[in-house]
Amino acid sequence: MALPINIDDLIHGRVVESSRIEYKADWNPEPIIHTITAFANDFDNLGGGYILVGIAEENGTPKMPLSGLPKEKIDVIQKDLFKKCNAIEPRYIPIAEPYVIDGKSIIVIWVPGGDERPYKCPIKIYTEKGQLKSNKAYYIRKMSNTIRANTHEERELIALARNVPFDDRINQEAAIGDMSLALVREYLCNVGSSMQANLSNRSMEDIALDMKLVKGPKEMRKPVNVGLMFFNDKPDDFFPYTRIEVVDKPDPTGIGMTERIFRGPLNRQLRDALSYIRNCVIIEYVTKVPDQAEAVRVFNWPYTAIEEALTNAVYHRSYEIYEPITVTITPEQLDILSVPGPDRSITDEDMAKGVMVSNRYRNRRIGDFLKELKMAEARNTGVPLIFSAMKNNGSGLPIFKTDEDRSYLRVILPIHPIFLEKDSPRAARINKAVSRQKRARMTREDIRNQILKLLKRKGPLSMREIAVNLGYLKLTDTVREVIQELLTSGKAEYLYPDTPQSPNQKICLPQDK
Repeated sequence: MALPINIDDLIHGRVVESSRIEYKADWNPEPIIHTITAFANDFDNLGGGYILVGIAEENGTPKMPLSGLPKEKIDVIQKDLFKKCNAIEPRYIPIAEPYVIDGKSIIVIWVPGGDERPYKCPIKIYTEKGQLKSNKAYYIRKMSNTIRANTHEERELIALARNVPFDDRINQEAAIGDMSLALVREYLCNVGSSMQANLSNRSMEDIALDMKLVKGPKEMRKPVNVGLMFFNDKPDDFFPYTRIEVVDKPDPTGIGMTERIFRGPLNRQLRDALSYIRNCVIIEYVTKVPDQAEAVRVFNWPYTAIEEALTNAVYHRSYEIYEPITVTITPEQLDILSVPGPDRSITDEDMAKGVMVSNRYRNRRIGDFLKELKMAEARNTGVPLIFSAMKNNGSGLPIFKTDEDRSYLRVILPIHPIFLEKDSPRAARINKAVSRQKRARMTREDIRNQILKLLKRKGPLSMREIAVNLGYLKLTDTVREVIQELLTSGKAEYLYPDTPQSPNQKICLPQDK
């Protein structure tokens, strides 16, 4: 059975954090069983981890060239692994798959976080008689190490047994058929998994089992929530308001406000929302500096900062609370609101400093899928990237806000100060550049809607006046054509239809006559 991950990316830690990968040069049962138990306990809700047997480690990275395992030992190791895992209590069997990389045989052991944690295993695998010992202990991961849990950690681990992360819970209202094979195929293709090679002869249930997207007894298997979030076209049918709303609010009174709503699988709505922001919100200003060869380029908001903040919102929001992620754009700032707020282990002082390191993650599976799709960064790197992007753009520092109950999180990105200038000669050039870029991005449908709003707000206007109010220097062919379409369809009319028609003739909405 192939794994739903790109093995080359896994080996080199390009997608999964190094703390979730353990390299083993050879089959050494005792430390490997301890690590399997630790990953299954998933103490920090990171989604378990991977053990790569047949790859030596050097300073935390795989040693090249790969050492590999003797081919004749592969089957023996897999059988011994199964036998040793029977000693884990409650019983836990990971997924082990042999691969050949650069001509060398290795075994990849995938250990997702278990549903029946806490797990414990023998402290010593062998006694003098070669039998499994009965005394067992709990093991957890701390950074890149497998350690035996102390008394306090044992109590915390036992408490976690009652709290399976929401994205990894069974959804009793859904069926396996609610997940789309086409979306699964698209995902496996995008991440470069070898699973995509033999999908045609397999059922959705079999594929979902391999990807850990279903749970339950054979006669009543059900999807887990993350399967519906990524592989159903309308996840908001199961999790209401699972969407991203982008609101452009140019005036505090709401005049001229527009709203775009992005729905669909989490990766699609995130990708589409970011694409819209990149193409329709971000503005670049370029200016030449005397005695300097290179021009100065700044953006109203750096794309990297928005990308990280919005991705973090998708990753860390609660899908049990029926509220959308809202991006509000005003002339002064871009505000990303999600619910609830950060974990209480993050203090107000930490937030003020931009130190957002959580002891435990709310969702453990969503992050894995986003990282595989190269849409999310490694653990605890998002906030530093936001600060770095804002600083490099010359923008003000981001602001993180919540309330005493931690019921929400607002990430506020101030607009670059150059875009706030109003009366200087440079402000006129900036406004001209901004208007030019915004006009270039407008579709015919955008122009049509803007004209109708303009006529509703200001009343009768001539073609030339409409063009100027839209920010054009003169009446363009496109604006003229759109106005003509509105006149032909009856959405707009000439104020005085009996007089000779010209660009100076007033146009109005039908009810305004």
